[in-house]
Amino acid sequence: MAKVIIGDRVGRDGQIRCGVSAFVSDGSGRLLLTRRTDNGRWCLPGGHLDPGESAAEGCAREVLEETGLQIEVLRLIGVYSSPNFLVVYPDGNQVQFVSLCFEGRVTGGVPSTSNETTAVEFFSPAEIEDLDVMETHLSRISDGLRQKEAAFVR
Repeated sequence: MAKVIIGDRVGRDGQIRCGVSAFVSDGSGRLLLTRRTDNGRWCLPGGHLDPGESAAEGCAREVLEETGLQIEVLRLIGVYSSPNFLVVYPDGNQVQFVSLCFEGRVTGGVPSTSNETTAVEFFSPAEIEDLDVMETHLSRISDGLRQKEAAFVR
């Protein structure tokens, strides 16, 4: 299981990886979240890009893998790249993610869990306040709820 450290910077031997996440509403103002198998916390569906795919393709793939839902990627909500957010893997590799958060719309599929998720649910913004949501996803959720046309860069 990877260890997340907030407050340390990636060392010179660290890596930069591109990640994606999806801000998906059900049309009633409720937001799609998943509960992770590795730490039990709630987050936006997402992950890292695979070689040979665009950011939009990677986002749609990750949502499908984690939730069973197909999405259309609509727009970029923001770019998140804090050097103070560090992921340390069991093998000692240190990674700083540059994450792109996209707004998406469900186009098909049936909500289901995966080997990465223990729950897939839609929540109102008020309900999200009472959940144990990963810190790095709180700003993405807040930015998505603002519905600004221009992307945030954080």
